[in-house]
Amino acid sequence: MARRSKTTTRTASKRAEPATRAAWLRTRRARRLWGGLWRGLWRGLVGLGAVVLVLIILYSVVNPPTTPYILSEWFRQGTIKRQWVALEDMSPQMARSVVAAEDANFCLHWGFDIKAIKAALNEGANRGASTLTQQVVKNVFLWQGRSWPRKALEALLTPVVEMIWSKRRIVEVYLNVAETGTGIFGAEAAAQAYFRTSAAKLSARQAALIAAALPDPKRRNPAKPSRFLRKRAAAITQGAETIEADGRAVCFED
Repeated sequence: MARRSKTTTRTASKRAEPATRAAWLRTRRARRLWGGLWRGLWRGLVGLGAVVLVLIILYSVVNPPTTPYILSEWFRQGTIKRQWVALEDMSPQMARSVVAAEDANFCLHWGFDIKAIKAALNEGANRGASTLTQQVVKNVFLWQGRSWPRKALEALLTPVVEMIWSKRRIVEVYLNVAETGTGIFGAEAAAQAYFRTSAAKLSARQAALIAAALPDPKRRNPAKPSRFLRKRAAAITQGAETIEADGRAVCFED
């Protein structure tokens, strides 16, 4: 009986060995597969980061031919209005109005306005805190929306743009890629569409009306301003005069 028991145990052990080895091989293959996937993902992210860095450096001197959002609107509508104009060929009122409206402390920070962020946290969703640099990063390199992945990438890229681009370049790019109406992008296209003039000839009031419409350009019409838009434009005009007087416009003006 003892011999039969030992023989049975040995036989069972021999049968278990292939099963154990097969399970070990499956585990090893799974680990290799997941390891390969993670390495591929990491290499892809590094490669994508390198491409974005090259574009940031390139766009510091070369005008972006388009943006993801402009392309999406072009596909959706079939046509867009946009014409690149150098900052020196625009009315200085345009740059001052946009900075006064969107980021009055633009010349005082390096991509993030901490005071505005704190105020936004205290006031909730009714107040925005994105700087011009953050908006340029979103418009030129990322996608629209308020998803956390986009916000995280925006937070990573904003300091890089601030380090490589001049403040003047940031304003120039913003004024050429920002949506200023349905199918309308940039200050020049807005000036022509709403006031039948060029960005170089915009008055202080016209520039302020365009800037006032920026948070919601598809619903706000600078050529037919509502009472709210007129009041907002008047406040922006005063703000533009203030930042010129106190030196907060010096970083983007000649």
